[in-house]
Amino acid sequence: MTQGVLIIKPASKAKILIVDDEIMNIELLKAYLEDIYEVIFALNGKDGLDTVAKEKPDVILLDVMMPDINGYQVCQHIKDNPETQFIPIIMVTALSGRDDWITGIGAGADEFLTKPVNKMELLTRINSLIKLRSMHCDLMEERDKLELQNRIRSVLTQIIPVLLKTLPAEQKSVVIHQMIDMVVEAIMKSTDPEDNVIGCECLADICCDVINQLGANFMPDKIEKSNEIFTIHSNVCPWGKEEAQTNPILCKLSRGILSRIVEIYGQDVEIDVLETMGNGDEQCTFQLNMVDY
Repeated sequence: MTQGVLIIKPASKAKILIVDDEIMNIELLKAYLEDIYEVIFALNGKDGLDTVAKEKPDVILLDVMMPDINGYQVCQHIKDNPETQFIPIIMVTALSGRDDWITGIGAGADEFLTKPVNKMELLTRINSLIKLRSMHCDLMEERDKLELQNRIRSVLTQIIPVLLKTLPAEQKSVVIHQMIDMVVEAIMKSTDPEDNVIGCECLADICCDVINQLGANFMPDKIEKSNEIFTIHSNVCPWGKEEAQTNPILCKLSRGILSRIVEIYGQDVEIDVLETMGNGDEQCTFQLNMVDY
């Protein structure tokens, strides 16, 4: 910890890119930062842009006065690129005029530091920007989950029921299994239990986590002290209550998804359907049982 500044060290060090054509400036900033962060550098604007594209740093310290492409132009390029536009940029400059700051803001700079750089101020600015970037990444992850949820629900609730009406009975089962495989593959990527074979309690939690990514609110309940029987239940259908009641086939998809999870991670576990909204019940309830042989 640096006196007066709380530095939160992530599991892996955040990466700071310094872009400056003066090696002495780079060495000074590197000395301030290298005990806390991973520091990389570029000696001109063009190399800076190439390094940003390759390394995707967490924060960029960008000198303004450079001979080939100045800092304002580099900043503008980075902020105009959808792949790099959210990387925080601190403009490091000997200029202090109001017009210079306005130009930097127009180019998309997030912060400004005036040379000579104060170490404590530098660490404070970087620390704050890294926290903001982390929050932004979390929001983007949640957005991506919602988009995935909406895409899957749209396909399954709108397209599949119509498609199934046109198929002969023997092909409907094939299509349902294909849809189950698609959903499980798409939404189980973030679920990685430590053991390949797990018990009923952990399995119930995974089932809830997976199906809830489709918009439900399933909760697990232990119904026997032996930890051998669990129910998972929800009063919010992952497909929408009206859609499920109109197309009960969607309840089969729910059961199929949960059954596939049990197949992958469960040992001697069976899943039974107790209630479904598609059958007019007030909630969906599934029961996980340890099987005795």
